[in-house]
Amino acid sequence: MALTAVAIKNAKGREKPYKITDSEGLFLYVTPNGGRYWRMNYRHLSKQKTLAFGVYPDTGLAEAREQRDAARKILARGHDPAEQIKLEKVAATVAASNSFKAVADEWLVKVEREGRSAVTMKKLRWLLDFINESIGKRPIASISAQELLVMLRKMESKGRYETAKRLRSTCSQIFRYAIATARAERDVASDLRGALIAPQPVHRAAITSANGAGGLLRAIEAFEGHSNTKAALRLLPHVFVRPGELRFAEWADFDFGKALWVIPKHKTKMRRIHSIPLSRQALAILETIEHDADYSSYLFPSLRSVDRPMSENTINAALRRMGFAQDEMTGHGFRAMAATLLNEMRLWHPDAIERQLAHQDNNAVRRAYARGEYWDERVRMMQYWSDHLDFLRDGAKVIEGTFRNAKAEE
Repeated sequence: MALTAVAIKNAKGREKPYKITDSEGLFLYVTPNGGRYWRMNYRHLSKQKTLAFGVYPDTGLAEAREQRDAARKILARGHDPAEQIKLEKVAATVAASNSFKAVADEWLVKVEREGRSAVTMKKLRWLLDFINESIGKRPIASISAQELLVMLRKMESKGRYETAKRLRSTCSQIFRYAIATARAERDVASDLRGALIAPQPVHRAAITSANGAGGLLRAIEAFEGHSNTKAALRLLPHVFVRPGELRFAEWADFDFGKALWVIPKHKTKMRRIHSIPLSRQALAILETIEHDADYSSYLFPSLRSVDRPMSENTINAALRRMGFAQDEMTGHGFRAMAATLLNEMRLWHPDAIERQLAHQDNNAVRRAYARGEYWDERVRMMQYWSDHLDFLRDGAKVIEGTFRNAKAEE
C-alpha cells in the first residue's frame, strides 16, 4: 500500500527502528528518536543495495518518489544508481573547484606574488566581488560571452563605463589564466571588445600656466595644516610623481648621498623601477620632515598609524583647504603642470620629459635606449625645474607667450 502524507506525519519513534514501505522499493526508515529517512532497496549484479534520498520533512514524499523513479531509470539501463550518484558528486566537486570564483581567487594569489601593489590588489578584489555576484559559482568553461555581457551591462546601466571596461579586461585575464591551467578553452571576454560603451577620457584638473603655478606654490608655502602634509605638498611639484607613489614613499627608497629616489616597480603604475634625480630644493624639503625611519618607514605616515601611509585624500583635501577647487587643481595635476611648462621651455628633449614622467614607450628596444640616453639630461632638467619653481614662487613677472600646450596623459 502506497504511503500517504498523513501516515508519514504520524510516524513516531519506537523502541526499535522500523520502516514503512511505499512502492517499487521506496520506504521511510523511522529511528527511535523519531527521525524519518527516505531509503530505496534495489538489486544490481545480484547484490542487494540501499540508496538514501534525504530526510523528511526536508525531502517530501513527491520528491522522494522522483528520486526513486530516476534511480529505476538508471537501473533499467544496466547501471548502478549509487555509483552514478558518486560520479555526480565528484563532477560537482570538480565543477566547484573550476568555478569562476575559484579560478579568480587563484589568479589573485598569482598576481599578488608577482608584485602588484596593495592599492591595485584592493581594486581587483572590489571588481571581482561585483563579478562573483553574477557568475562566481558558474563553471568557468561554461560561461558564455552573452552571459558575461549581461553582467557588464549592469555596470554600464549605472553610468560607470570605465569600470565596465576594466571589468571586461579583468575577466579576460582570468579566462586566459583558466586556459593556461586547462580549465577553459577560450577567452569569451575577448569576444566583447567593442561591445561596451567607450568611456570618455577624464582629464584631471591642473594648473598649467606659469602665473597660476606661482600662485599655487605661494599658497603651499602659506599652508597652515599638518607639517607632514605641508612637506608632501612642497615636495610634489619638484618630483611630480603620481600621488600614490608619493604616499607610499619610504626612507629605504632614497639614496641621499647620490641625491636619488628609486621607486620600486611594485609601487609604480607601469610596474617598472622609476628613478628620480633629487634637486637641492627637493633634498632640503626632505630634511624638514620631523621623523626618521625609526618612527615610521614611510616619509608621510598616516596620522592614525605609523604603519600606514597618509590617506589618498590628504593632498586633494589640502588643496581644497587652500581654496583650489576640484576642477582647478588635483594632486595628480602637478604632473600635467610640470609636463606643460617643461615642454613650453623648449630646452629639453620631449623624450627626457616623458621618461621623467615614467611614461612608457610601447617599443621595448626604443624604451631601453631612451632610458639610458636621457638620464644625464633628466638630472640637469630636474635641478633647472626646481630653480624655475623658486623663480615662479617668488613672484617673478612672467611674460606669457603663445606656446604649444603639451599634455601629459596617463
